[in-house]
Amino acid sequence: MSLMKIHSYELGHIGTNCYIILPDGSDGAIVVDAPLEAAGFVPEFLKKCARRLDAILLTHPHWDHIWDAAPLAAATGAKIYAAADAVDFIENPQMQKARLSAPGDFPPAKVDVPVRDGELLDIDGVKITCLSVPGHCPGSVAYLMSDSEGERVFVGDLLFNGSVGRTDFYGGSFEELERSIRGKIYALDDSVEVMPGHGPSTTVGAERRSNPYVCDAR
Repeated sequence: MSLMKIHSYELGHIGTNCYIILPDGSDGAIVVDAPLEAAGFVPEFLKKCARRLDAILLTHPHWDHIWDAAPLAAATGAKIYAAADAVDFIENPQMQKARLSAPGDFPPAKVDVPVRDGELLDIDGVKITCLSVPGHCPGSVAYLMSDSEGERVFVGDLLFNGSVGRTDFYGGSFEELERSIRGKIYALDDSVEVMPGHGPSTTVGAERRSNPYVCDAR
């Protein structure tokens, strides 16, 4: 099993994490979430690494995570992956303004690959398991990846270091969020690194033991 180099950058309106994943043994790259500034930043970063962008994985359809998805895909030819039930929100930015108070207009992105719960992807040699995790909003998906150093799960705004995602937005539900965390994330090994949509990373074990909102101490 090869290694992945993972670079994290806070971009856009409210410091959304944009993850750039560089798998060993490949000339390709994968991005998780595409906030404002990603369309300029990511191609310049990859040019220096002599890499091409093959996939843009969107964790959920909130504007701060998808703002630059369309121009980034256009600039690189990368395919956009997102939950099947997130497609309408991603492809219709006016819904973002009407229901999520998006601070302006941004171009609609076309979802090339709608993914479903439990689906297994293989991108640039990286095996990725898609986990449906509603609660913060409909169409939320976590991406579980592994390499020779361990497993990482990219959770969007489901779970943070010491906190959880808001549920007072359109379609949010704390009950669903708690079920997603307990049933999908806390079901993973304690050593799995949790890569959230904002703020620093954490681990499944740390959040299971001490998260003040969804704690499952053993």
